[in-house]
Amino acid sequence: MKNPEFDPIKDKIDGLAHLIREYADISDSQRHLSNEVAMAMANEGLYRIAAPRSVGGGEYHPTTQIQTIEAVSRLDGATGWNLMIGVEVMGILGAVFPREVVQKLFADPDLIIAGALNPLGHAVRTDGGFRVTGQWPFASGVHNASYFWGQSIVFENDDRVTDEMGPVTCESLIARDEFDIIDTWQVSGLRGSGSHDVSVSDVFVPDERISSVARNPLQEDGTLYRLPLHSRLAYNKVGVATGITRAAIDHFMDLAMDKTPRGTAGKLRERVDAQLAVAEAEYLLETARSYVFDRVSDIWDTVDQGDPPTTRQKALLQLACSGAASTAVKAVEKIVAAAGATANFTSSPLERCMRDVLVVRQHIMVSPQFKENIGRALLGLESGTFLF
Repeated sequence: MKNPEFDPIKDKIDGLAHLIREYADISDSQRHLSNEVAMAMANEGLYRIAAPRSVGGGEYHPTTQIQTIEAVSRLDGATGWNLMIGVEVMGILGAVFPREVVQKLFADPDLIIAGALNPLGHAVRTDGGFRVTGQWPFASGVHNASYFWGQSIVFENDDRVTDEMGPVTCESLIARDEFDIIDTWQVSGLRGSGSHDVSVSDVFVPDERISSVARNPLQEDGTLYRLPLHSRLAYNKVGVATGITRAAIDHFMDLAMDKTPRGTAGKLRERVDAQLAVAEAEYLLETARSYVFDRVSDIWDTVDQGDPPTTRQKALLQLACSGAASTAVKAVEKIVAAAGATANFTSSPLERCMRDVLVVRQHIMVSPQFKENIGRALLGLESGTFLF
């Protein structure tokens, strides 16, 4: 799709392409993104594409965000995943904290913030702030982050604080010298994402670095920030999946031009199974991608007009996003099958594409586990899920 808003961002990514590719193997080996790549993306403003314009961010339409993450993921899936998490965290945080706090944070051109919006911490109210303890898994990009933004359950006098919504939660913005990284990301797929655990032990966090996504009104009123939170946490995962799939098709095209399969006289591209695989993968990728763009634009237009999105709209966007993640896996599987034994070697980029794309589908925000809930919502029943 033509998107003039994305063109200048694409130019920036093209300028970083050599660097991202150069460090992809290093990041995969050390199991976290190389700082050289993270800082280069930060200095080009890529982490800020969903941050408010009022503090120097892009506040871009979701399709532009997806295309940005997709373009980086096409170069390296783990780098794209790191960017995606940073985009989400800095975009949501930038609209939740008071503007003067965000302006102070965003004045640093190297700013990267990792985060986890799951209430696994213990925050005890004290004078001027909270004392926070906890351990959060899957803190992607934390090795490159200046801060970690973690969610906790609030306690006072050893008692859990509750209100009409249930247990009260808050988020704490914790500086790099106040948390520890626990080496837990012993995985195969998206190794370079560095999604290790973060541990915090009785750290005092002042009130100015405390937020409550669930309870405090947003400080920004742009269309992006009025979109349903869980929709925002779903659609950008798609960019990682489709970017990896496009990379797999690229690599297969190169392989098909050069490889002469054992027992044959012609190139791989002359085989019917190779021709079918690339055609089917292309169809799967573009169909899934287009449906996501269609659904996210539909919900954007509704919110932009000042109306709340319907349950059906939210359910269909979830269907599009989780469907795209699953479809991306199917497309890469077709490519890998047609590539033959070559794709099984770690020297083959297809091997990494296969293991990386599988991990995207495992994320709860695009997991296939919610299909039944989507069907319930479409049939006018209670969805039975927190997503919509």
